[in-house]
Amino acid sequence: MAIVEVENLRKEYGGFAAVEGSTFSIERGEVFGIVGPNGAGKTTTLKMIAGLIEPTDGTATVAGHTPGEPAMQRRLGFLPEESPLYEEMTALEYLTFFADLYDVPSEVARERIDRTLDRLDLEHRTRRIGNMSKGMKRKVAIARALVNDPEVLIFDEPASGLDPLTTNYIIEFTRELSEAGKTIIFSAHNLFHVESICDRVAVMNHGRIVARGTVDEIRGTHGGTEYHVYATVDASHALGEISASRENDQVRHVVGGMDDVESIREAVDAEGGRITDIQTTTPSLEEIFLEIASGSDAEGTARSDTETEADADTTDPEEELEA
Repeated sequence: MAIVEVENLRKEYGGFAAVEGSTFSIERGEVFGIVGPNGAGKTTTLKMIAGLIEPTDGTATVAGHTPGEPAMQRRLGFLPEESPLYEEMTALEYLTFFADLYDVPSEVARERIDRTLDRLDLEHRTRRIGNMSKGMKRKVAIARALVNDPEVLIFDEPASGLDPLTTNYIIEFTRELSEAGKTIIFSAHNLFHVESICDRVAVMNHGRIVARGTVDEIRGTHGGTEYHVYATVDASHALGEISASRENDQVRHVVGGMDDVESIREAVDAEGGRITDIQTTTPSLEEIFLEIASGSDAEGTARSDTETEADADTTDPEEELEA
């Protein structure tokens, strides 16, 4: 059953469509990735779902509630890419303050805060946030997104700018949240992370969703599996125009399906040769993304440097208090 429903979502700034016609649904407990180049409309989409930006047209609902409704805000946790924190506060003071905004009872809040910070391995909880490292600040921001125990989490570039060790820690924590039943909308530039934790992915470019589905479904449409058949003789004539190249004393034939593999095998046998190896390769999400993005660039009009998603975003950081 879908817990997030997005229907024909559109956001326009002065006649420029930052997001146009986005439609998708997210099932309970699913990790749904939104990826795309800078200015594709990812963050604008996430902020409309979170209720921080009013859509020009279309609808979004979270657990049956419209973004901005108090009932929805209690069921949602939002981690923006850039997360302003109250640097004069300690981590405990800051998280307790936000728990109070959500009317979380003090005893429940303290237990939840301690449990989350334990899992995030944040020891210096009474240190002023302004004196923390970037990785420590990011952990505080993640804990804030969880302080109301939300059903749905929006993570926009959760590991942005962090060192590899902290990044892996946060990605693993995100995976654990999913296994615990949280629904997560996840956006990141590192497509390996997206591929490793997301159940389904939407690829955006120029404000539109240009591909959507599981990674395997997207791979099947934009790439698919290749079979590299190594043989002692050249059997490319069996299929006409296929890729074949000589590598030392072998010929590598590149084909797209098992039927083609069998045709190569039969031709090799007929030539008195033998198959020495068969390897399979599948394109990564990054390779697929580059293909899709370059293709949609050719079909659409590229944005100017002054019409990026970041320029269109005029959200006041204090609006995080309402998310």
